[in-house]
Amino acid sequence: MATGGGWAPARSVERHGAPRGGGGTRSKSVAPCPRRPSPSPARSRPAPDNGGSADSCRVRVAIRLRPKNSEDLAYGSDFDSCVELQPESKRLKLKKNNWICESYKFDEVFSENASQKRVYEVVAKPVVESVLEGYNGTVMAYGQTGTGKTYTVGRLGKDDPSERGIMVRALEHILSSMSFETDRVAISYLQLYLESVQDLLDPEKTNIPIVEDAKTGEISLPGASIVEIKDLEHVFHLLQIGEANRHAANTKMNTESSRSHAILIIHLQRSSRIKEENSSLSNDTHDIFPDDLPLVLKSKLLIVDLAGSERIDKSGSEGHMIEEAKFINLSLTSLGKCINALAENSPHIPTRDSKLTRILRDSFGGTARTSLVVTIGPSSRHYSETSSTIMFGQRAMKVVNTIKLKEEVDYETLYKKVEREVDQLTSEMERQQKLMKNEKMQLDKKLKESEGSFHDLRMTSNIRIENLEKEKCQLESAVKTLMRDLEEERGQNNLLSEQIAELEKLVNENKQQQLENLSRMKIFTDTTKEHEKEMEELLRQLQEERRCSSSLKDRMSVLQQELCDAQSSTQLQESMAHELEKKLTKVTEEFTSQVQSLKEKISELISEKEVIYEELKSTQEKVQQEMLHRQGLEDQILRLKWSTSDICAEESKTSYGMVRSGSGLGNAAFVSKSGKIREALSGQRGTISKIFEEVGLPNVLALLKSEDLDVQIHAVKVVANLAAEDINQERIVEEGGLDALLSLLETSENTTIHRVTAGAVANLAMNGSNQGVIMNKGGARLLANVASKTEDPQTLRLVAEKLHLMLKRDGGIKALLGMVRSGHAEVIAQIARGIANFAKCESRVISQGHRKGRSLLIEDGVLTWMVANSTRFSHSTTRHIELAFCHLAQNEDNTCDIIASGGIKELLRISRESPRDDARNLAKMALDSNPAFLREVQ
Repeated sequence: MATGGGWAPARSVERHGAPRGGGGTRSKSVAPCPRRPSPSPARSRPAPDNGGSADSCRVRVAIRLRPKNSEDLAYGSDFDSCVELQPESKRLKLKKNNWICESYKFDEVFSENASQKRVYEVVAKPVVESVLEGYNGTVMAYGQTGTGKTYTVGRLGKDDPSERGIMVRALEHILSSMSFETDRVAISYLQLYLESVQDLLDPEKTNIPIVEDAKTGEISLPGASIVEIKDLEHVFHLLQIGEANRHAANTKMNTESSRSHAILIIHLQRSSRIKEENSSLSNDTHDIFPDDLPLVLKSKLLIVDLAGSERIDKSGSEGHMIEEAKFINLSLTSLGKCINALAENSPHIPTRDSKLTRILRDSFGGTARTSLVVTIGPSSRHYSETSSTIMFGQRAMKVVNTIKLKEEVDYETLYKKVEREVDQLTSEMERQQKLMKNEKMQLDKKLKESEGSFHDLRMTSNIRIENLEKEKCQLESAVKTLMRDLEEERGQNNLLSEQIAELEKLVNENKQQQLENLSRMKIFTDTTKEHEKEMEELLRQLQEERRCSSSLKDRMSVLQQELCDAQSSTQLQESMAHELEKKLTKVTEEFTSQVQSLKEKISELISEKEVIYEELKSTQEKVQQEMLHRQGLEDQILRLKWSTSDICAEESKTSYGMVRSGSGLGNAAFVSKSGKIREALSGQRGTISKIFEEVGLPNVLALLKSEDLDVQIHAVKVVANLAAEDINQERIVEEGGLDALLSLLETSENTTIHRVTAGAVANLAMNGSNQGVIMNKGGARLLANVASKTEDPQTLRLVAEKLHLMLKRDGGIKALLGMVRSGHAEVIAQIARGIANFAKCESRVISQGHRKGRSLLIEDGVLTWMVANSTRFSHSTTRHIELAFCHLAQNEDNTCDIIASGGIKELLRISRESPRDDARNLAKMALDSNPAFLREVQ
C-alpha cells in the first residue's frame, strides 16, 4: 500500500506457504523474483496452521444471525423467522415456507446471542496471528443492509469493552503482541464512496488512485494517510475521526445505513531475528541470511466493512441516495462476479470492473489469509436477500489463497548501524589526529629548545676556541723566547767547544798547561751539567705554567660569567630601587593629602553632629506635641463611637423599611417617621462634619492605618458618613481616601470593616466621576471577592449596591448570583434590581445600534436563574425579574437562548398575569415582534 515515513521499500524475499489438501502434506517452493542486477535469495515455509484444519488456506466463512429488532417484532407472526441455526453441526437451514427448506454448512455459525469476543476469536484472531507472523490477511463483513455488519466490525465500545468490534480488538491484539523498540505499526482508514477512494483521516484527500506494481502485482494507494500508532487511546481517536467522516444516511431498513465501503489497512513491520528466535528453521536459512544482516517482516491486515446491498422499494431511498445505492450494488455485484469466477476456476477474473475488487485483489485468490463474516436477518420478509447473502458465502468458501511470507533486508537499520560505526571510527580518527598534532607540537617545541641550546653552545664554543687560540699564540711566543734562549746557549756551547779545541791544541803545546786545562774542563763540565739541570727545570716550569694557564683560563671564564650575572642583577636592583623610591615618594604625598582631608572631614562631622543634635532635640519636641494631638483625636473618636453606631443602626432600619415598601408607596406614618430619622441623621452628620473640620481629613485618614482595631472601625465609620455628603466625596478621593479604603478592604479580615468599607466605597461611587477611578483601581474585583467570602447579609447588601455599577468587569455578574446563597430577602431584592437596571441599559444600547450580540447576562447564566426563580420571591423582587426578562426578550440575538431555557412560557405568564402594565406591554411587544416566539406559541 502507500508508504509513509519509516515504510520505505526494500529488497524483498518472499516465503510461500502452499495450501494443504486432505492428505495434510506440506511442500516447499521458492517464489520467482523479478530480474534485477543482484537478486536476493528466497526461502519458503508453509503457512502456520492456526485453525488446525486441512483447508487453512481456503477462505474461511462464518455466518452471524442478527437478533429480531423492533420492526421484526412489530410484524409478529405474519413473518416468522426463515432461518434455523444448528451451531453444533455448523449448519444453517433456510426455510422458504413450511414445506421447502435448504441446508448449508459454514466454517462457523453464530446465533443471535453470540458475543463480540467469540466472533473475534473465531473469525479474526487466526488472521491477526498470521499477520503478526508476516503474512497478509483480510477480515471482511458482507450482508444485507441493517444486519449488523458495522456493529460486528467497526463498533468502538470505548465505554463498554464487551461491545468492541473486530477493528478495535485486532489493533488491541497487535499492540499487545509487539515490541515498539524493534516493531512498528501504522494504519490507513479509507472509504469507497461513489467509486471514489477517499481518506477518512484526511477528508481533503479524495479520488485517491489505485496503483498496481507491474513486477510484483502488489496494489498500493499512493497519497493515502499512514499514521503510526503507539497505544489504544490513539487508536480510538483515529477511528472516531474516521467514523465522523464516513457517509451514512437514514433509510427504512436502517436508521444509520452506511453509504460507503470502509477499509481499515493495518501496516506491520517486525524484526525477523526476534521472530526466528521462537521458531525452528532449517540450517540453510542461516547460510542464505547471515546473522549480522538485519531482516524485517512486512505484512498488512485489511478489515473491510462493506456497505449493505439494498432494494430501492424496501429501503425507500430517494434523490442522491438512489445514486449511492446504485454504486453500492454495482461494486457488490462486481465482487460477486470475481468470487464466482474464482470458485469455478475461471481463467479470467474480472477484478478491474470495480475499484472494490481491485483493492481486494489480494484477499480473494491472492496471497492473503482471508476470513469472511456473513450477516443475515431472521425475518422471512427478506427471504430473497438472505438467500443471496448465504449463496455468496457458499461460493466464497470455494476460493483458495496461496499465502506468502514477505521478508526484506532492513536497510534502514543496517544504514544506522554502519553510520554509527563510521561515527565511532571518525571520532577515533579525530582523536588520533589530535594526539599526533599534540605530539608534533611538543616535538617542535623540543626542537626549538634544542636549536636554541645548540646555538648557545656554538657561541660558547666559538668563544672558547678564540680564547684557546689566544693562549696558543701566547704559548708560541713563549716557546719562541725559550728557543732563542736555547740558541744562545747552543752558541755559547759552540763557543766553549771551540775553546776546548784550542785548549786541546794548547795541551799538546804545553803539557803544563794541561792540568790547568783539565781543571778548567772539569769546571766547564760541571757548569754544563748545571746548565742542563737548569734546562730541565725550565722545561718542567714551562709545563706547570701551561697547566696553570689552562686552569686560569677556566677560572677566568667562570669569573667573567659571574661578573656578567652580577652586572645584570646590579642593574635590575638599581632599577627596582629607583622605582621603589618613586613609589615611596608618591605614597608619601598621597598619605599627606589624605591626612589633611581626614582632618577637614573630622571638623565637618563635628559641626554636623552639633546641627543634628539641635534637630533631634526639636524633633523630640514635635513628637511629643504630635502624641498629645493624637491622644486628643483618639478621645474625640471614642466620643463619636456611640453616636456613629446609632447612626448605622438607624440607616439599616431605614433601608430595610424602604425595601419592604416596594416601589416607594408607603403609608403616611412611615413617611413621617422616615422624615424624623432623616432629620436626626442630618443632625448627627452635621456634628460629624463639625468635628471633621476641627480634626482635619488627613488626620482621620491616618487613623485608618492604626494598629488598634476599634480605632480602625470608628475611623472607617467616620469616613463612610463623610462620603455620604456630595461636598466631601471629591476631597476624600483627592486626599487618598479611596486608596486607603481599597487597601483596607483587601488586607483586613474583619467583617465589620468589610461592611462599613463597602458602604463607604458605595457612597463614593454615587459621584459619576469617581466610578471610573474605582474600576481602574480594581474596586470591582475587591467587592466581588468580599461577596464570595462573606456570609453577613448587611455586607452583601452594600456590596450588591456597589456591584450594580460594575457588572461588566471583574466577574461582577457571577458575584451577584453567588450572593443569592445568603437567602436574605433584602440582598436578593438588591440583586434583582441591579439585574433589571443592567438589562434595561443594555437593551437601550442595542436599540441605538452601539452594540450587537447576545446579552452579557445570558453568558453568565442569569437567564437560567430568572426562569427558575421568577415566582419564588417577594412581589418587588418578582417585578424586577419580570422587567429584566422582558428587556432581554427585546434583543433578537437572545431568541435561541430564551426558547431553549423555556422562557416562552414565562413571557406568556408575564403578558397575562403581571400586576404592572409596563411589564405586560413589554412582554406582549416581544411576543408580537419576534417571528420565532410566534411559532413557538402556535
